[in-house]
Amino acid sequence: MFIAIASAFLGGLILNCMPCVFPIISLKAFGLVRQGGDPSSLRREGLAFMGGSLLAMLALAGALIALRAGGEAVGWGFQLQSPLVVAVLALIMIGSALNLMGLFEIGLGLQRIGQAADTAKEGWIGAALTGALAVVVATPCAGPFMASALGYALVQPPIVAFSVFAALAIGVAAPFTLLCFCPPLARRLPRPGPWMVTLKHALAFPMLAAAAWLVWVLNSQTASAGLPLILGCALLLALTGWLYGLAQKRIMSGKPARGLTVAAALGLVAIAAAFALPGQALVASPGPASAMTAAATPVANTRPVRWSPEQVARETAAGRPVFVDFSAAWCLTCQVNEKAVLSKPAFKEAIARTNTAYMIADSTNYDAAIEKAMSDLGRTGLPLYLVYPAGGGDPVILPQVLTSGLVINALNAAARKKG
Repeated sequence: MFIAIASAFLGGLILNCMPCVFPIISLKAFGLVRQGGDPSSLRREGLAFMGGSLLAMLALAGALIALRAGGEAVGWGFQLQSPLVVAVLALIMIGSALNLMGLFEIGLGLQRIGQAADTAKEGWIGAALTGALAVVVATPCAGPFMASALGYALVQPPIVAFSVFAALAIGVAAPFTLLCFCPPLARRLPRPGPWMVTLKHALAFPMLAAAAWLVWVLNSQTASAGLPLILGCALLLALTGWLYGLAQKRIMSGKPARGLTVAAALGLVAIAAAFALPGQALVASPGPASAMTAAATPVANTRPVRWSPEQVARETAAGRPVFVDFSAAWCLTCQVNEKAVLSKPAFKEAIARTNTAYMIADSTNYDAAIEKAMSDLGRTGLPLYLVYPAGGGDPVILPQVLTSGLVINALNAAARKKG
């Protein structure tokens, strides 16, 4: 148990350095700079960030444990298998970017707009929400140390499982919280000034990049059916934010703004209605399979096929090694490995030379068979890479972060060939 807790904590620390967490880095950075080096404000923000991360993690873990207890085959990151959740997260990222660009303000008394961006109330609330958002967006990718810890946690009693997940949340939040409690850092932070406005605007762009990624994921999940809905809602959200910002400015100048406020409220209602009555727009779809051949057909060259346990059994029985890539469009680590290793000529040459069957288990949308296969191996998070030896046998589980040499050596060993 203690090894699992320590592994989860280390995995959470490493998540701060992985691409899954990039959309939150901007909010963390601005949270530090905004306080202007005030030690008490920094400590409050650090504790709030830790609390938000912990509560969000325990909520996700509770939902995951409850679903699995009810017989559902779900794994870590299950929330991003829902097109609705992905669409909502995309709008949150867009709304955050608009806020950072100054279109409107959140968490301030209307009479103090533009004057109190560093108030204690806003700092507490903003830091806690940022911590929660960091967990929701960052955890779908399982980094080093996480896979075995989470696999262990999900077969233990709830008190043990929640302890492991809490350690993961503390690991995610620890670097930011530690910086907030570090006096030398507080003393070296620059003083607040006009330059912060420029920084705030610049930090909106990582949020827009995250929104673009989530829209791409939604497009993959819904076979383009959800694209018009999310683009229309994004436009409506921008209009709503603009109207709300105008209302805030009018109220600050002592002028009535009831009409603008009502219009902004109606914009939010329209967005909610669009999500409540989407028809088939946000229903998961298998989508196009241009990159994969059907699982029942023979594997040709280096072209991947859809994974299935039956296909793995057939290929290994025929004396071929098998490489299985468990991935998803929403897993950024998976996409990095794909671009850095799996799409390179060296990998394709090794696949062809070793006569390896290359299969992809796409978990972009929920697939009970994929979740069960991962659970049977004691894994709950993506990415997951398996190499089955020719002639059958237990698979070799590769690390979540791949290198060309590591994969090629594994393929050579599976084919019983020397590298």
